[in-house]
Amino acid sequence: MADVPLPADHPFVRDLAAGPANHVPLSPVAFLERSAAVWPERVAIRHGRLTCTYAEFERRARRLASALARRGVGRGDTVAVMAPNIPAMLELHYAVPALGAVLNALNVRLDAAALAFCLAHGEAKVVVTDPEFAPAMRGALAALGREVLVVDIDDPEGPGGERLGSVGYEALLAEGDPAFAWPGPLDEWDSLALLYTSGTTGDPKGVVYHHRGAYLNALGNALAFRLAADSVYLWTLPMFHCNGWTYTWAVTAAGATHVCLRRVEPAAVFRAIRDHRVTHLCGAPIVLSMLIHAPDDAKLAFDHVVDVATGGAAPPSAVIEAMEAMGFRVTHLYGLTESYGPAMLCVPQDEWRGLALADRARRMARQGVAMPTLAGIRVADPDTGVPVPRDGATMGELMLRGNTVMKGYLKNPQATAKAFAHGWFATGDLAVWHPDGYAEVRDRSKDIIITGGENVSSLEVEECLYRHPQVMEAAVVARPDERWGETPCAFVTLKPGASGVGADEIVAWCRERLAHFKAPKSVVFGPLPKTSTGKIQKFALRERAKDL
Repeated sequence: MADVPLPADHPFVRDLAAGPANHVPLSPVAFLERSAAVWPERVAIRHGRLTCTYAEFERRARRLASALARRGVGRGDTVAVMAPNIPAMLELHYAVPALGAVLNALNVRLDAAALAFCLAHGEAKVVVTDPEFAPAMRGALAALGREVLVVDIDDPEGPGGERLGSVGYEALLAEGDPAFAWPGPLDEWDSLALLYTSGTTGDPKGVVYHHRGAYLNALGNALAFRLAADSVYLWTLPMFHCNGWTYTWAVTAAGATHVCLRRVEPAAVFRAIRDHRVTHLCGAPIVLSMLIHAPDDAKLAFDHVVDVATGGAAPPSAVIEAMEAMGFRVTHLYGLTESYGPAMLCVPQDEWRGLALADRARRMARQGVAMPTLAGIRVADPDTGVPVPRDGATMGELMLRGNTVMKGYLKNPQATAKAFAHGWFATGDLAVWHPDGYAEVRDRSKDIIITGGENVSSLEVEECLYRHPQVMEAAVVARPDERWGETPCAFVTLKPGASGVGADEIVAWCRERLAHFKAPKSVVFGPLPKTSTGKIQKFALRERAKDL
């Protein structure tokens, strides 16, 4: 009976309807409106010598929305942006969704071919780009083969570069109305953002977010990461990563201060922590490694605790110990592009404080439990969807469910249906479920390599290797790396009679045809281990890569 809806004449239905007074679509755009009203003179954004209050932040976002609307951007249109962590990126995260349009934040590390695919697949109507990335974007726009409005960002803190557009960002804002009444979404299920993930194939998949999910995940992050009005958040995490793990909205929801950073350099991070009393930052494990191994003259002392959240590979105990010694408190998160970034966190229990560091680190390294705004997690048999025992030993696939899971993959209903089998989102990660309810990922069912927080498809790299005239067979797996977490490792069998082909040539071949972070960092020559049916045994190669 619980699944049967109430009849229309039931008293809880008949006279109780949703209307404008009691039902407003949830949207993270509302966070900026509220913070501008509550804290109009508080510093919202710092960027080099620039400071911007919440009142100014809102006015600029309204100008941008107004100007885009006058240029023909409307509901359902895609606005792509290629930029580092600068104020324009934050402004776009409000102005574009406020029009009911869709923001496509592009990975600045992609090459021209990958960018062209994203622009074409997402049907970008406007491209906002920083001149620093003009070489790749020029090639992408040429390959796109159609006219789009290109806007060049004016960032006084940037290195400059070629201008590709017909209008500058500040000139565009000057066209807009600072009091523009943006329409917002008609429904909280309306699409808000488009992000591309390489998945397990060379063709990126377009992950689509909705307003409700972004709103809830931002609030979940603010709650779980203890953001408050006096918090100062440093942008060491790229805003193009899952829209900055939704901290683009979470920080604003708390009324806290965004500190922008064009590039992550240890000296700049420590300087910002000291000068602006940064309280929070996020990043892939490589960010922690950079801070730990920074030169002594870059490690500036600070007298307060800095919360740092990291995802990807679990931080080893030595990393946690080193970070704590410098004044950082580490939180381990787990998530995917498909889950708006963080979906799980390893919530520390009171009794862990008394444990030895090694024991505490083992518990902290688990992926943990659901974020406050995720409906639930489970570890289940991937074929049947039946949960595995919570014994810390039985392997299953980690699955998520809730409002902070993507709408689906753009123009790819087959992949969406597969991802949502059994009524849960299948992450593709193999895990165990502990008796205390904490999940721990043990292996990946997909051969994705996570290097410096970026996903690299092994199949994409292999396809590139197979195009080399002297390569007969190739397989790419993850090799553990202290700095990057993982790097691509290529195992190559050369064609009979091939000679004079070394690792440097193979790496150079890939770097010429792929984004540099996707190219193998190590190459091993020789026959590949195979099953009786001829399938390459990647698990054996992963073990060999660990010993290189």
